[in-house]
Amino acid sequence: MRPYWLDQALKNQSDTPCPPLRQNTRADVCIVGGGYTGLWTAIMLKEQNPELDVVIVEADICGAGASGRNGGCALSWSAKYFTLERLFGQAEAVRLVKASEDSIRAIGDFCRQYAVDADYRLDGTLYTATNRAQQGSTDAVVAALERNGINSFSRCPLPDLQRMAGSTRHIEGWFSPAAASVQPGKLVRGLRRVALELGVRIYEGTPMTGLEQGLPATINTPGGQVVANRVVLAINAWMARAFPEFSRSVAIVSSDMIITEPRPDLLERIGLTSGVTVLDSRIFVHYYHNTPDGRIMLGKGGNTFAYGGRILPVFDQPSPYKGLLRNTLAEFFPDFADVDIAATWNGPSDRSVTGLPFFGRMGASGNIFYGFGYSGSGVGPCHMGGQILSSLVLGVDNPWTRSPLVQGPLGHFPPEPIRYLGSLMVRNAIRRKEHAEDHNLRPRRLDVRLAKFAAAAGKSDKG
Repeated sequence: MRPYWLDQALKNQSDTPCPPLRQNTRADVCIVGGGYTGLWTAIMLKEQNPELDVVIVEADICGAGASGRNGGCALSWSAKYFTLERLFGQAEAVRLVKASEDSIRAIGDFCRQYAVDADYRLDGTLYTATNRAQQGSTDAVVAALERNGINSFSRCPLPDLQRMAGSTRHIEGWFSPAAASVQPGKLVRGLRRVALELGVRIYEGTPMTGLEQGLPATINTPGGQVVANRVVLAINAWMARAFPEFSRSVAIVSSDMIITEPRPDLLERIGLTSGVTVLDSRIFVHYYHNTPDGRIMLGKGGNTFAYGGRILPVFDQPSPYKGLLRNTLAEFFPDFADVDIAATWNGPSDRSVTGLPFFGRMGASGNIFYGFGYSGSGVGPCHMGGQILSSLVLGVDNPWTRSPLVQGPLGHFPPEPIRYLGSLMVRNAIRRKEHAEDHNLRPRRLDVRLAKFAAAAGKSDKG
């Protein structure tokens, strides 16, 4: 059974599966991975150079990974401004916030240009507080954005906030119009269609079994080889297992989601009638938005952690946190307490130390490129990733190829078992801290200190 978004997209589109690779072939560029990053990169390469021979090899079907099962919240990097400034300096931080907002709009432009029906709605986002401890948590970053002339947020009066968000749980909030919601499965399958129309050769059911570096490089698969002048590795959470040098660059953690049966009448009653995305101010946030057919999708990150970067079987199963999510749904929306849940699912998120993706080159030949570490917030930034990787492949000199984002991972997690045990310790401290705050109690000092390890990179696990 496919995750809900991808399952719906496959039912609504008459896609013919691309056959697996069954022979040896040559290409100018071989992209490993048929999700957002790989498909955006392929499309941008073909748009800039239609004569380029681009091949994608995908282990399953395009969108089977995170791209077809995320929360559908296309958000900018505004909330990450302090992390960006600390790592890259003021000028680059300002540029990246602007570029991230441009990517949100560019996804909508792409959908209109190529007639991709991805339920794209540029209706903005709300960053909210749902208890007293969360109040004021967005003030400092909004002030910093304002000082730098890049602020798109405005404080919402309480009645407007609760009407827009559809819930009285929210007691404070900031609204930005620079965000969108999408149906992730429809978007990734739309990208696949456009890539094929532009002449990209896609081989589905074709896992990479080995990579021989050199000029050219060789990608080995069960049915044949792709010999390519340049290679792009766009396999996200799977990089940690495929390439040992990246095993400590990310931690693999789930984001879990539920979606209700359609009840447009109830959405009208509670006021959640736009495509606005809503996030609270927890470390592993609650996030939600409605769908055009009258459902509510609600999710929460930071639940299942994988030992040693393994992609666990649970990531391809219904969420084991259905009960927790169901209770949260009822707390936010009492009117939906008795509405049936249509589906639950989860998936692996490749969380980096900084909460930001990173890009770079592998090997001595300099012709193998990679990008991953989106940290549960990739719907919008994957478009930026496509710009970065296509620019690196083409060898152009532009702000993307000069960006410090292309310097590889900017930090590493401890080795196992310290990483796994530490992740569980921090996760459980966060749970205790936020449970206390929800009940207006003072959390334990140790829990607050441990939670800061996860809070350093800002909001995460919602896209």
